[in-house]
Amino acid sequence: MNQKLITKRNKIATTVQFTFPVPLISEEIHQEAEGEAKTAYVMTLLRHGEITSGRAARLLGISRLEAIDLMANLGISVFATQTRAELAGEVTETLAMLERD
Repeated sequence: MNQKLITKRNKIATTVQFTFPVPLISEEIHQEAEGEAKTAYVMTLLRHGEITSGRAARLLGISRLEAIDLMANLGISVFATQTRAELAGEVTETLAMLERD
């Protein structure tokens, strides 16, 4: 894997390259395998909270709803992992907002 820092908003460009012997395959199978590898990479970033589902969808060239379906198929929650304290804070915030209305 090769990462190159892009100065704009601390983003990096990543090149993932595999080198191993494979039998001669058709271009169609090659493209399918590359697409699956890209999907796996993007979904791993998403699973670890490095990118959002919207960003994952844009990287994969699919709709956000398709990305959410893919997440469900891979067992990736659409909700961010929260500690008990973080969740309690959100509940308190929400209840305060409801009381104002």
